[in-house]
Amino acid sequence: MDKGTVGIIGSGTMGRGIAQVAAGVGYDVILNDISGDLVCRSVERLERELARLVDKGKMEDVARGELLSRVKTSTDLRDMEKADIIIEAIFEDLDAKKQVFERLDEVCREGVVLGSNSSSLSILDLAMVTKRPESVVGIHFFNPVPLMKGVELVCTIMTSFKTLEAARQFSVSLGKDTWVAKDAPGFLSTRLLIPYLLDAMRLLESGFAKKEDIDSCCVLSFNYPMGPLTLSDLIGLDVLLNISNGMYASFKDPKFAAPILLEKMVKAGQLGRKAGKGFYDYS
Repeated sequence: MDKGTVGIIGSGTMGRGIAQVAAGVGYDVILNDISGDLVCRSVERLERELARLVDKGKMEDVARGELLSRVKTSTDLRDMEKADIIIEAIFEDLDAKKQVFERLDEVCREGVVLGSNSSSLSILDLAMVTKRPESVVGIHFFNPVPLMKGVELVCTIMTSFKTLEAARQFSVSLGKDTWVAKDAPGFLSTRLLIPYLLDAMRLLESGFAKKEDIDSCCVLSFNYPMGPLTLSDLIGLDVLLNISNGMYASFKDPKFAAPILLEKMVKAGQLGRKAGKGFYDYS
């Protein structure tokens, strides 16, 4: 069942989710982060999530053990020399991501696909800090990774067909469907999503509607699985603020401008589900 080795940089929600689905279908996974504490806590979180699946009868205990045995932890990017495909999944900061790709260019074998899980930043900017821009591609997963069926592939003007096809085949091997987006701020998915979420925040901010009514309207009227404010809490309000600011800087379009409410909530540490409080209280 061995399918090769996937290197994942960033052990947060997205990195952990990608690790779960990759290990679940037979890939060996190297899960990397900047500290042993961070990556160990991520694996502990994964163990708890898999244990819940076993308790609910959605996973066999043997399968849980096999999955976890395929996930190895790392705090040194030199470990990525063993990987056949890399996915960077750190926070949305272009300079930080560039530093990762510069280092990957030094340690990874020739021909390895260098993917980024960025939801809005320029993939070409990441590619051009390497000596192999043809091997860099966006591989954008969605949260929660084990449940969401789509993967957005972002092709730059330098990405080779071979790299794009390898990224597509990898995504399909995880049980995902794909589409290709242009390398422009927000790509396709985020360019559609951000105005929808920000408009919901503006309705709440103006006092036009209550948060529960905004979410219920979208769930009951449009058959969405969750409302925009619940979804915002799931994504992380700090993540949305960074994306919104970046897209507004690129397009200067008011629909991408962050509402004052969003800015104040982030400043107050009310970041959503991961912080225990956002538009809703999760404590």
